[in-house]
Amino acid sequence: MTMSVRTLTPAPPTGAALHLTGVSLGHPTTAPVLDGLDLTVNAGEILTVVGPSGCGKSTLLRTLAGLLPPLRGAVQQDGAPVTGPHADRALVFQDDALLPWRTVRANVELPLAIRKTPRADRRRTATDWLERVGLADHAHKHPHQLSGGQRQRVQLARALAAAPRAVLMDEPFGALDAQTRAEMQDLLVTVLAGTGATVVFVTHDVDEALHLGDRVALIATGELIDVPHPRSRTADRSALRRHVLDLASQTRRDGTSAPVREAPGHRGQATR
Repeated sequence: MTMSVRTLTPAPPTGAALHLTGVSLGHPTTAPVLDGLDLTVNAGEILTVVGPSGCGKSTLLRTLAGLLPPLRGAVQQDGAPVTGPHADRALVFQDDALLPWRTVRANVELPLAIRKTPRADRRRTATDWLERVGLADHAHKHPHQLSGGQRQRVQLARALAAAPRAVLMDEPFGALDAQTRAEMQDLLVTVLAGTGATVVFVTHDVDEALHLGDRVALIATGELIDVPHPRSRTADRSALRRHVLDLASQTRRDGTSAPVREAPGHRGQATR
């Protein structure tokens, strides 16, 4: 069933710019999963990150979130060092991690309650976000009463209710069926249009990466690819898709992994 979603008027970009310079990621006692990583995520863009399992995609997100310090190099937000978690950066996972004893609205209110936002303000904000994601009529339900897609809508509302400047998403739609996944992809684009937030979205699905991303980072080959706009499911992106799949196939065959590198002012290699 397709739910109606309120369309928002786009706001000026307020997203955070994220920078990694010479970064090595991994556990201190093992070889780095990524080494010498240079990457800029522009304020307000959606950067999708594609790569095989074990190439460091989730590690990259946790480093950007401030949960995992780099082995070497610098991680910055707007030129300031990232030294730990911050309310400016929200993480969204495949497992929605909703609290089963809290109602849908109370789950959305949670980050605001942690900030000690007054009760009336956080209730108003949560109600507004539930309307934006099409769940206004489900506010009093508990997570077990919702479908998988509805639970992900709640997780998205919870992440955005606290007005983060960057949203870091780790395959959040990977467990959903194809139709629900497509609906969630379109919903994500719609609700983000009203926030200006920067998004780093990890996925193993090339079609998802091309539909959502302003740019696609191939983490295993080091290539950045611009994606033509406007977004449309009817657009012919077959050549671009083949290019990405060819690179992924080459990486699987030779078993190598290269860092993503972006020269100053470079917008990636555009394949049209």
